[in-house]
Amino acid sequence: MEKKPTNFSKIFGIGPVGLLISLVLLFIAIWVNKQIDLPPLSNNQSLLNSVFFVSCLMTLAIIVWSFKSLPAAERGNKLCTTGAFKYVRHPLYAAFLSVFDFGLAIYLNSYIFIFWAVLLHPIWQYLVKNEENMMIDIFGEEYIEYQKKTGRFLPKLMG
Repeated sequence: MEKKPTNFSKIFGIGPVGLLISLVLLFIAIWVNKQIDLPPLSNNQSLLNSVFFVSCLMTLAIIVWSFKSLPAAERGNKLCTTGAFKYVRHPLYAAFLSVFDFGLAIYLNSYIFIFWAVLLHPIWQYLVKNEENMMIDIFGEEYIEYQKKTGRFLPKLMG
């Protein structure tokens, strides 16, 4: 018997699980960073602060754009292919994975945190597959066609 998606899973998807995994890996990265004495990415704290500030602003802008494009009440009930969703299938996840996490990694000023930010991408690629299968169950061929045209976390550069 096929499991019917709940409103919680339609609205939040794998977000809570992905966030938990990301935080656990961040704490592991903090521990590893304390064990290994690597040179910093930069000695310019103003630059590090600026990069983090800009990444926070960009993340906030993408989040607002995502919610304007597809309000939470419509998630999983309406297939949105406009606004933020025109460029990536998961703009909220992308805001954190592709913008905020790298800004934070640079701010934390260690190659270990850059590795953490890079490592999150394949983990989230794996996690989001169940959510995308749920979307295929709900929207069928329309979602499959949308997947072909639109990147998961980063925009597709070529057709």
